[in-house]
This record gives sequence, structure tokens and C-alpha cells, in this order.
Amino acid sequence: MYSGAERAVVEWMHDLAENGTIHFDEAAEERAFATLHASAARLFSCPPEEIAVGSSATELLASLAWAVAPTAGSNIVSTGLEFPSTIYPWARVARHTGAEVRLADMKGDYHRADDLIGLIDPRTAVVCVSDVIYSTGQRLDVAGLAEAAHRNGALLIIDATQSAGGIPIDVGALGVDALITASYKWLCGPFGVAVMYLAPHLHERLEPGLVGFRSHEQMWDLRADRLKLPPNAHRFEFSTMAYGCAPGLASSIDYLLRLDVGRIFSRNKTLADLLIEGLRERNAEILSPTDDGARSSIVATRFADMDVRILAERLNKAGIVVSARRGVLRFS
Repeated sequence: MYSGAERAVVEWMHDLAENGTIHFDEAAEERAFATLHASAARLFSCPPEEIAVGSSATELLASLAWAVAPTAGSNIVSTGLEFPSTIYPWARVARHTGAEVRLADMKGDYHRADDLIGLIDPRTAVVCVSDVIYSTGQRLDVAGLAEAAHRNGALLIIDATQSAGGIPIDVGALGVDALITASYKWLCGPFGVAVMYLAPHLHERLEPGLVGFRSHEQMWDLRADRLKLPPNAHRFEFSTMAYGCAPGLASSIDYLLRLDVGRIFSRNKTLADLLIEGLRERNAEILSPTDDGARSSIVATRFADMDVRILAERLNKAGIVVSARRGVLRFS
């Protein structure tokens, strides 16, 4: 976690411990959200009203899945290489509505565009994928997926947890309908906060699956006899949270923007190339793409006749931080 994010969280906790709600009043609560709206908007090249703040990416995606609620006869398209949290909300909704979940059967460890696009048809309601596959680091052609989804009247929803902060993202240029990210990976933020971009054409079309006192446009009148949702992405903000995590993440995003996310990505690719060179000298099989159009900052590998879990344990004990994921060794 970025040290500035840590300071922001600790300062909020200390102030709350010493002064309670004397300092952290309604206006301070709104500032915490507004600060993160502004920072995330700069990160994704969109207006602040197109950003929603939540406690986790899963929370935001679950609320969005129930808002879309694909009906019986429609289908939801994703891949067999997805992280479970990206699929489970849709599977739960589909179990309730009768919609079909279609997972592209990936061949080996690599996604082929036709495997996914071939599942999209006029009955597809949603295509929901990660722009970077968590196990191998493969970067998908998001703009191409957006075109295929929209051609069939479907929404494209992206989980950017493996890319945000490490790869430049322009939501308008990509054509996504929604994009959600956690905070604790390349964004270098604290746990307990996440953000979602929601395209303007969905602001008043979708009613969030999760609502609470923050869901009302004028929340501070605290009346229970009405619910008028905000006319923007903020309608997906519904509850209290660990508020200090919001300025913490905003601080981290601002730091990354000062460094320039494009420069970060370029530097990480240089480091990844050095790692790949060394791994190949040791006869490792490189599973991550190495071409510029499909690579990210994640390197996945495996060694013949070696258990990746045992190898990961040994490397971590030696101070080399790696993960064992889906039978591969992942450096990120």
C-alpha cells in the first residue's frame, strides 16, 4: 500500500477516535466520497458523476448484477478463466431469473477472441470479463468485445482489478458500459474500498440491487417514506463504510497519476522482460503473452516436473513474492 494512502486512513481513524463525529459529520462524509469520485474520474477519463464508491468490487458487481437481472431466455457470457468473484454474482442472479450463463471453454491457458465472441448472440444480455486474466496476465481486446457486445444489444461489464493503476484506462475510448475495480492491487490502496464507472446511458435505466440510506438523492432528510435515486452512478452508493479508506484510495490514485500510469506500465513491461529472460534461461515455460497487444504486468510460468505450490512456498520463504494460481506460478 502507498504510504500516503496509509497516512490518510490512519489520520481518519485517529481523528475519529479522538473527536468522534464532532469532526466527522455529514459534510466530512460527503467530502470523503467526493474526493474519491474526483480521483477515480481522472484515472478513468470520465466525469465524477459517473463514478460510484463501495466497500468492495464484489459488492458493487453484485448490486449491478441484480440491477441488470438478465431474464429467462437471455444469457450472460464470460470465460472459464475468470476469477470466481466476477462470475458468482451473475450465477446467483441467473439461478433466480432463469438466464443462462455461458463460459467460454478456454484452450490451455490462453483466451482466443473467437472463443468468447462466438458465444455472444442477440439473446446475450451481458458480457462480463476481466480485462486482464488474473492467472496468466493476458490482456483482452476490450474495445473489440465492446463492439461485439453492442452489436448484439448486450452490455459489456469489465472487472479491472488486475489492470487499474498499472495499465492506462480510458472508459470512453474502450466503449465499456461499466467497469469495476478493487483497490489493493496495482492501485496500491487499502482494503475496504472499491470504485465503479457506470456509463451515462445506464444511470437512470438501472435500479441498484442493494439500497440503503445513502441511496436517496437527499439522504440527510432521513425519511423512510420515499426513495428517489440519484440521476447518476452515485445511486449505487447505499451504506456506511470504512470512510477513511476512500481518501486513502484517492491519495494512492493521485500519486499514480503524478507518476503517469503509462510510464508505470512501460517500466513494468521492462522488468517483466528481464524476469522472462531469466526464467527461460532456467527452462521455464512462459504462459503469459509477450506481444504488446495482449501482455500486462503479470508473468505466469511453470517448470516441468515441479509442483508450483511447493515452489511458491520456497520462493516466498526466500523473500521472492509469488502466487500459485490454477497450477501456474504467478509473478506480479
